[in-house]
Amino acid sequence: MKIGILTGGGDCPGLNAVIRAVVRKAASYGYETTGIRDGWRGMLDSHVQRLDISSVSGILHRGGTILGTSRTNPYKEPNGEQRIIENMKSLGIDALITVGGEDTLGVASKLYKVGVKVVGVPKTIDNDISGTDFTFGFDTAVNIATEAIDRIHTTAESHNRVMVVEVMGRHTGWIALYSGLAGGADVILIPERPFDLDNVAEVIRKRHDRGKNFSIVVVSEGAKFIPGSEKNKDGELIVQDVKLDAFGHVRLGGIGTLIAEGIEKRTGFETRATTLGHIQRGGSPTAGDRVLGTRYGVYAVDMVRDGKFGRMAALQGNSIKDVDLAEAIGRLKTVDLELFRVAEVFFG
Repeated sequence: MKIGILTGGGDCPGLNAVIRAVVRKAASYGYETTGIRDGWRGMLDSHVQRLDISSVSGILHRGGTILGTSRTNPYKEPNGEQRIIENMKSLGIDALITVGGEDTLGVASKLYKVGVKVVGVPKTIDNDISGTDFTFGFDTAVNIATEAIDRIHTTAESHNRVMVVEVMGRHTGWIALYSGLAGGADVILIPERPFDLDNVAEVIRKRHDRGKNFSIVVVSEGAKFIPGSEKNKDGELIVQDVKLDAFGHVRLGGIGTLIAEGIEKRTGFETRATTLGHIQRGGSPTAGDRVLGTRYGVYAVDMVRDGKFGRMAALQGNSIKDVDLAEAIGRLKTVDLELFRVAEVFFG
């Protein structure tokens, strides 16, 4: 049995933990592991490398992915699907473990429907894949964002400023909610709850009326204004670039600066914006993500052994189980609004 493994989409803390676990578990069954370079691009071009125990030694703590990654969409490439099927045959790959988010796993789901033996492992710092309680990478991103908020607190208090912290979260606000709640944010803005800047400004104004001369606002990059609540901002995403990637996504960013300008205009309080950007998904994974990635990798090999193709490893409670891959990527897992209501207790 030869297993292929690829990592696609954005890099994410914990990817190397998954790769290491797959190789070690596969070796225990006498299986061979082939690493696919640069996500689906490597599968299209037959760019691979052999993985063994020595090649994954010492990678558990490392960020990124030793296999490289890309946002290549095979279904936007000439004869992409057929090229992958033919390359798997020529490389002697019997089954494929795909580690990625909704786009990478979406390709895997399509390939399964045409007979490719594939299993999925959920990877995204956004924690927005259904069927699993948590994706690896999320814990690291939250910890990085929380530490940043803690640091921004001190400069906000020293200068009597309002500080707006923009975190990742294209469609869902999990990072903003968890890091904002953990970091003591005074306002948290998420895609699931469109907001009115007038209301945000009022919360901050009341806080200052109570003698608090600084405030922290945490906002997801994909948060939206309530239609008509801000001039020329009718509930659309704030984007850096309208050019689409291979999966049809625009590049987000800039809402933090827009909010900061709006708050200062409405309140007169000095306001600054900080965008955390890619540091949220860089560097070493937390202990939690190392353990979760390891558990996913081991379970994925067992799924291959048991013939559970077209399915995805998932954390449910404290157990790793498998769920239907198509169903898992069929809808986004949005923020639990009950948890958001907990955070609202501390607004202002």
